[in-house]
Amino acid sequence: MEAIITVVGFLGAGKTTLLKHLMIGYIDKGWKPFIILNDYENANLDAQQFIEQIEPKQVKALSGSCICCSGINELRDFVNRIPKRTNGITLIEANGTSDACSLMSFLGVGLNDRFLPPVQISVVDVKNWQKRGEHNELEANQIQVSSLIVLTHIENIPLDRLTFVVNELHKLNPLAEIINMDKVDVSLLPKLSPSKNNAQKFEHLKAHWSSCSTDLPNLPNSNCIYDICNVLPKSILRVKGCTQIGNKEEYTYFERTPSGEVLVRPFNGVPITGSKLLTIGPGSEPKLLEKAIKTSLLQQNKNELKHATTKYKPY
Repeated sequence: MEAIITVVGFLGAGKTTLLKHLMIGYIDKGWKPFIILNDYENANLDAQQFIEQIEPKQVKALSGSCICCSGINELRDFVNRIPKRTNGITLIEANGTSDACSLMSFLGVGLNDRFLPPVQISVVDVKNWQKRGEHNELEANQIQVSSLIVLTHIENIPLDRLTFVVNELHKLNPLAEIINMDKVDVSLLPKLSPSKNNAQKFEHLKAHWSSCSTDLPNLPNSNCIYDICNVLPKSILRVKGCTQIGNKEEYTYFERTPSGEVLVRPFNGVPITGSKLLTIGPGSEPKLLEKAIKTSLLQQNKNELKHATTKYKPY
């Protein structure tokens, strides 16, 4: 029978990093993973980051709905259509605002008999755990029916902070094993059993936020990326984008995490939906994104003009 592992966790906790770790681990051991990624806006941006190690037909992006509710039927139907294969395993990454308890309640209903009951892994950002303000309840919900909790962002974390977070996790989910990312053994994960922990009640609507996207033009330099991310308000918890920089043919991917950190890295291939800027969180509107892009380009023009004036200033 084929195992199904769902990876959940708050925005920016490290779900995609864990998913890549699992995928590579299974491929190295002769398994044939199938990857499903869910996001409100353009999950294809993340999906394309996997195709260097796995065939494109083994990666599926589900965008525009949340798999914990409105997208659950689409997810379940797609899982049932995954081709049967020897040493198969299905890895699902839920979007960062998923109601993880609802996801596990609904996903296993109606799956084909060849699949084992789904199990859930939560990714917890130790540095920012329960520092989400009004979203703390959602973050706590995302670990309560997980069989395994994986700790991330533990570099330079004081021991008392780490101990505090682990103790709080044990209170919410005393049945889950808690380990660091580097301790994850892929060979043991298919043997996990679904959690029997009793989750606290959670108002499902708190898991649903606004999101949007808009076309992103080529940017003159990487400074525009930081300008865009700085202009967008902090109420928007996740910013992602992909475009070309200057005269470079390759594409650049960037994101702003909920902590405000901006990460920039090369993008594999060409985005199938074209260059995009997308956001998740309260206040996400296309006009806001368009204004941020315009502001960054105007700022860049001012900087170039100032540089040119200074360079050619007569003595």
